Amino acid sequence: MFGRAPKKSDNTRYYDVLGVPKTASPDDLKKAYKKAAIKNHPDKGGDPEKFKELAHAYEVLSDPEKREIYDQYGEDALKEGMGGGGGMHDPFDIFSSFFGGSPFGGGGSSRGRRQRRGEDVVQKLEDCLLNFSPRNVICSKCSGKGSKSGASMKCSGCQGSVQGEKVVQEKKVLEVHVEKGMQNGQKITFPGEADEAPDTATGDIVFVLQQKEHPKFKRKGEDLFVEHTLSLTEALCGFQFILSHLDGRQLLIKSQPGEVVKPDSYKAINDEGMPMYQRPFMKGKLYIHFNVDFPDSLTPDQVDALAKILPRSPNHN
Repeated sequence: MFGRAPKKSDNTRYYDVLGVPKTASPDDLKKAYKKAAIKNHPDKGGDPEKFKELAHAYEVLSDPEKREIYDQYGEDALKEGMGGGGGMHDPFDIFSSFFGGSPFGGGGSSRGRRQRRGEDVVQKLEDCLLNFSPRNVICSKCSGKGSKSGASMKCSGCQGSVQGEKVVQEKKVLEVHVEKGMQNGQKITFPGEADEAPDTATGDIVFVLQQKEHPKFKRKGEDLFVEHTLSLTEALCGFQFILSHLDGRQLLIKSQPGEVVKPDSYKAINDEGMPMYQRPFMKGKLYIHFNVDFPDSLTPDQVDALAKILPRSPNHN
């Protein structure tokens, strides 16, 4: 004996509730629900009934089996039990599967839950390309339960693999933009991009800049320092040399006429240092630290020649 087919009833209302067309993808449904649920959440003064309605619509349409029944026969068929039985899940549980509780910060949720915060993930920026690894996210199809909503069969999204962990792994690439002038140890934060967990506010991913040592230039704040060795002749009679800068430019460095360079002295060049953070068109100074290479010995003729040219010490008798 064959049972009668269910009568067709309205099969568009749930789509209208979420504000999506019947062709909406699972990702479209998720985005629409999140946006509308935040807007209508009771903690933000929204309508509790509307909040429940959104949760119920999303719960049905996000389940492939229930959505197929709804699209073919409408809402009444689900009420008659064709969707696998079971009542509607708590709308706050569905909301929490996205946000780990209330996403609004400060006050607790309307159900009196105290929200925990997940741990931040901190990585050195110079290592980040080597250490990319999947992060944990809540299974979007079963909300971390391992089975379809209201049914005992395995979730088609994670195949029940959450096994009580309530999360699955998802790969995501974050594009890190390092601004000009950022300092060693400065942090770049991606809010809410760390591992997800139910009933927990997702932590942040924090990249800590690790400045690699340059073989030639040293940085101190907004200034650059570089070493250069002069011969004794250059230190006394003048010098001229080309300095290759960090950006590839060739700087002509030369002394002033009659200038004598003493050992361990510095020459400062304005606007040739590091860009200033959030003021990229302003730069610090470039300091050239001079060393003087003295000869190991002089011939008698050289000593006599220098004695005639160079001034004698005031204490010389």
